[in-house]
Amino acid sequence: MILNWRKVIVSFLVIILTNFYNISFTHAESYKWEQIPLNTDEILLDIGFVPDQPQRGWLLGTRSTLFETTDKGKTWELRSLNLEDDKYRLNSISFSGKEGWVTGKPAILLHTTDGGSSWSRIPLSNQLPGDPALITALGTGKAELATDIGAIYRTENSGQTWKAQIQEPLGVIRTVARSENGSYVAVSAKGNFYSTWKEGDDKWISHPRQSSRRIQSMGFTNNNRLWMLTRGGQLWFSSNDSFDEPNWEGPKTPEGKVGFGLGLLNLAFKTPTEIWVSGGSGILLSSQDTGNTWKKETSTDNIPSNFYKISFIDKEVGFVLGNQGTLLRYVSL
Repeated sequence: MILNWRKVIVSFLVIILTNFYNISFTHAESYKWEQIPLNTDEILLDIGFVPDQPQRGWLLGTRSTLFETTDKGKTWELRSLNLEDDKYRLNSISFSGKEGWVTGKPAILLHTTDGGSSWSRIPLSNQLPGDPALITALGTGKAELATDIGAIYRTENSGQTWKAQIQEPLGVIRTVARSENGSYVAVSAKGNFYSTWKEGDDKWISHPRQSSRRIQSMGFTNNNRLWMLTRGGQLWFSSNDSFDEPNWEGPKTPEGKVGFGLGLLNLAFKTPTEIWVSGGSGILLSSQDTGNTWKKETSTDNIPSNFYKISFIDKEVGFVLGNQGTLLRYVSL
């Protein structure tokens, strides 16, 4: 009997590819992501909208980049902060009402009470441990500031004075995130462990990573549980909201059973069950069932950018931020 080697090889390849991409890994067809042209090649790092003016938002990036929109992100205009130079890496923005805050590194803190029509610079102490990494507006005159070595400070008088919330900083961290209930999670610089802090603790609590793969980033779900992205494209969710002894489900593999090795970098919930994750080389994936099955967004395949951050401002509109001035806007079809 003479074997048809071509048919054997084709069948073998079909089996390999089916296993590699995972049978649940299909193409998304019910979403629309459009690339918004911007007059910049800088890395975009954060985005925030004004609750009292829902059409108005601000976009931050490297080299003091600041854009404003007044049509919910359809178009953007470059704005000047009149800083002494363009060395600042603006990395975090937050609003409560019309009051907003912007932070960056080298250490800089900006404040507005009119939705961003005017910005004032708030002096920061030379003794501040680390550079600002995350700012959260908490109400009139109130904000919380976390630095890139894990120091946490709070103000209740529009930045005139700040009170330390922990006794000592954590050390150099890769990412830091804050939950809606005021808890924090930070990933170590090398991704080999993570640390948590909640109000009332006098110091961070460190935890070993869940698997042998180093941690890329972490954050919080809509119900204040933890999520974790590790190298190799793994996604983990904690099964409880206990910081002292978190239990983990998973792992889930949005990129397929093997993964493309491009790295998943950020995650955002659009609804309590709809998740989007982004990564290197323009990869964008979604799940409608809290991560059990995944779809790949193909409209971004030819965009030569790493997608660093996903942010949904409501159930209809969201954004993806990347390098080389890449901004994507999502609209539900």
